[in-house]
Amino acid sequence: MKYLALIYGRPEGSPEYGSEEWGPYMAGYEAASKTYNDDGVFVAGEALQPVETATCVRIRNGETTLTDGPFAETKEHLGGFYMLDCDSLDDAIKYAKLIPSAQHGTVEVRPVMTFD
Repeated sequence: MKYLALIYGRPEGSPEYGSEEWGPYMAGYEAASKTYNDDGVFVAGEALQPVETATCVRIRNGETTLTDGPFAETKEHLGGFYMLDCDSLDDAIKYAKLIPSAQHGTVEVRPVMTFD
C-alpha cells in the first residue's frame, strides 16, 4: 500500500540554509532517501517552495477565485513529502521517523486511496 508522509514544520524551526546546522540536517534527509531506495519503498518525494509562493484555487457557484498563500493560517507549513510503498502502516511510520523534520515539526502519515 502507498503512504504519503507529509512534512510540516515552522519556518523558523528548521536550520537556515548555509548555517552550521544545515549540512547535518540535509545529511539526515539524504540518509532517509537512501534507506527508502535501498529498501525498495521509495515512490516519490520532493521539497516544496515556501508557503508564500502558493496559490489557492477555489470555485464557488461557478466563480473561480485565486488567492495567495495557504487557505488557513497555521503555525506549521507543508514543506515537502515522500510517497512510500510499504506493507503496513507500522512500516510507513518506521520510515517516517527517519525524516529529520519529525524532530522539530510534524510528519503526517496517510494511506493513499486506491480506486478500482
